[in-house]
Amino acid sequence: MTELGAVFRPQNPPERLRDVVRAADESGLEQLWLWEDCFLEGGISTAAAALAWSERVRVGVGVLPVPLRNVAITAMELAALERMFPGRGIWGVGHGVQEWMGQVGARVASPVTLLREYLDALRGLLAGQRITVKGRYVQLDDVALDWPPPAAPPILAAATGPKTLRLVGESADGMILTSSTPAHGIRAAAEIVRSARPESVAAQPYPIVVYLLAATGPDAADRVAAELADKEPDVAAELGVAGDAHTVAAAVTRWAEAGATSVILQPTADEPDPVGFVRFAAEQVRPLVR
Repeated sequence: MTELGAVFRPQNPPERLRDVVRAADESGLEQLWLWEDCFLEGGISTAAAALAWSERVRVGVGVLPVPLRNVAITAMELAALERMFPGRGIWGVGHGVQEWMGQVGARVASPVTLLREYLDALRGLLAGQRITVKGRYVQLDDVALDWPPPAAPPILAAATGPKTLRLVGESADGMILTSSTPAHGIRAAAEIVRSARPESVAAQPYPIVVYLLAATGPDAADRVAAELADKEPDVAAELGVAGDAHTVAAAVTRWAEAGATSVILQPTADEPDPVGFVRFAAEQVRPLVR
């Protein structure tokens, strides 16, 4: 069954997160996702708070930009959260927006090389391995976690272009696709990843998380249109959904049929009621999705 979630967008001030988390937990929402977008809110700090304020909802971070974070620090933080809140975190990493990486002096010449080295090291550390590696970007000398998680969590990675998609298939435990991915793009991405997966794990389930821009209420269509104003009209028509629960659920179903294992409703940046949006997703849309 496809899982349904929603995003707490970092355009909201951090002090609004608690009410959204509690609404997600109480309403039965399956996943609440957070973003580490420059220069808004930190992914680990908000995830830790969300996990502490809730009892059952799974909390995703999509994504932690790898140029910003030493892989040992990321492993330490994820291990600590996994030990405190086992199995409730969903962890994603990615290239980060290159313009932002340049602003902080972290842009690299080969983002694909960095992501490959990072995924290998991060997954190894979380699995309790002691690692020495001298890569182009990732360098570790006899490093192991003193407090690895009892079970290594899956590490998902964001992807858009074919090179990164192939890398994600080879080296990550799942894939995250942005809201700029239409249904046919999900199918194409899933096929690239499927062909790149090692034979030893090809038969295992592979999470595909996809964001879907969505809005409801009297001004929903205008808000979605404004968010997609930089897209060509024929492209924009495939990327967002505005309307009541039945309309949104139908779009979720299309994304699920294209291959998404989790569809995460992404409100517009100017969503006036983040708490209401979460309850709408859980209480009205979820019962209509298979």
